[in-house]
Amino acid sequence: MGFARTCSVALVGVEGVVVEVQADLEPGVAAFTLVGLPDKSLTESRDRVRAAVVNSGAEWPQKKLTVGLSPASVPKSGSGFDLAVAAAVLGAAERIDPRVLPDIVMIGELGLDGRVRPVRGILPAVLAAAEAGYEQVVVPECAAAEASLVPGVSVLGVRSLRQLIAVLADEPVPEEEQDQPGRPDPLLAGLRMPGTGAATGMHSTGAAQHDQGHDLADVVGQESARTAVEVAAAGGHHLFLEGPPGAGKTMLAERLPAILPRLTRPESLEVTAVHSVAGLLPPGKPLIDVAPYCAPHHSATMQALVGGGPGIARPGAVSLAHRGVLFLDETPEFGSHVLDALRQPLEAGHVVIARSAGVVRFPARFLMVLAANPCPCGRFSQREDLCECPPSAVRRYQARLSGPLLDRVDLRVEVDRVTRGQLTGGGARDATATVADRVAAARARATARLTGTPWRSNSEVPGRELRSRWHAAPGALDEAERSLERGVLTARGLDRVLRVAWTVADLVGRDRPDARDVALALQLRTGVPRGVPMALGALT
Repeated sequence: MGFARTCSVALVGVEGVVVEVQADLEPGVAAFTLVGLPDKSLTESRDRVRAAVVNSGAEWPQKKLTVGLSPASVPKSGSGFDLAVAAAVLGAAERIDPRVLPDIVMIGELGLDGRVRPVRGILPAVLAAAEAGYEQVVVPECAAAEASLVPGVSVLGVRSLRQLIAVLADEPVPEEEQDQPGRPDPLLAGLRMPGTGAATGMHSTGAAQHDQGHDLADVVGQESARTAVEVAAAGGHHLFLEGPPGAGKTMLAERLPAILPRLTRPESLEVTAVHSVAGLLPPGKPLIDVAPYCAPHHSATMQALVGGGPGIARPGAVSLAHRGVLFLDETPEFGSHVLDALRQPLEAGHVVIARSAGVVRFPARFLMVLAANPCPCGRFSQREDLCECPPSAVRRYQARLSGPLLDRVDLRVEVDRVTRGQLTGGGARDATATVADRVAAARARATARLTGTPWRSNSEVPGRELRSRWHAAPGALDEAERSLERGVLTARGLDRVLRVAWTVADLVGRDRPDARDVALALQLRTGVPRGVPMALGALT
């Protein structure tokens, strides 16, 4: 009788569980049994592994073979267990010394010819292995750079099962044929999930790639909207832009990711883990270090926006925009139930999806930007009479955005129609680099103040902490409290005004917000003029 064991990782969302892969050989009729709650793709590994072992020059054991995946109560899916199953079988057959296998975690799919193909979720799988105390992992060669992002782990990248056998058996490592330069690597086929490519609008891109050739200086006029974008970036506040078509709402949203600070190392690993599971890592760039940008079409379903799908749930747009920007253009055209599903992740910073196959948790700490026309024709305005829509149509259109959702949006700005003078004038406007420097300085002040707390930006700090731990200047909140008494603000709205006021104070360099900062925060939330200039420079 032969027995061997090694390890792999089962992913549930972006969280991993180390799975022990055990192989047992007994005398009897040749058979291959796989147990341990595998799904369909994992059950099919029996045929893939057998063909890969034979085509790699090793002998397939003609005995009763049982492969167990432990713990058996954890659902296991995908083809990433192939490499571990093959190694355990070869260890039980004594082609490989079984004593070298238990402390190694193996992740990878096997082709019928023995080549090792990459799978989605390499980074979170290696992170889970490192947290469980494992120091050696074997991954496909083309995914070794992604696995090497995890500190304290020795990574071995192999291109074929033949190479793995040679390394573990201390034999000369054979050279594998490389593909012709310039041709796409067939081993990378299948990494990208069908239906998430560029043509769908559901992909997300980093700010550096997305903002090529764009600059905030391209936006004409819109002083209040530009101020709101800067405040949103500095404090991580959600933003609602309402105005006629062609006024610059989409231009502002597209330029927002470029003024966000670069991701820290822990944030980069969080974002990269989500994109790895979704199969959306940029080619040749295993680590995402800039804020992602995701702009789904208004026909997106709830599963596409929040996450879900058949079997184990996949990350949606809210998770792909984690630590970045989620832009919902033509927001009233989204389904009302789809928009209301955003309320929980907006508050919690994560989304929990329960399915019959299991419960998964995805991070979803994003900056949301909503853009909408004021009416179906887009020309409704309190100052001009150009709208042809009946009042009932205007009310129905604006009512598509529920009050509870808008109550979670910190900044609401009306984007005015661009005038001829603004369009033809050559006035100087701050460029992206200039605004990004001010945002970085404001974030640095907030970070210094929040050191030793679990929060990273003003938008994350609970209202009770702002009221009890960090106090505004005396009398600064008088107008905001009167707005609460009149019903203009809810209790949540008052907390959000206070958060925005702290961000304004950080931008202008004050130690704590005064009455002017709170007045600007109120004006940005309610749209009602409060007698303060919209330009941040005028508040210093």
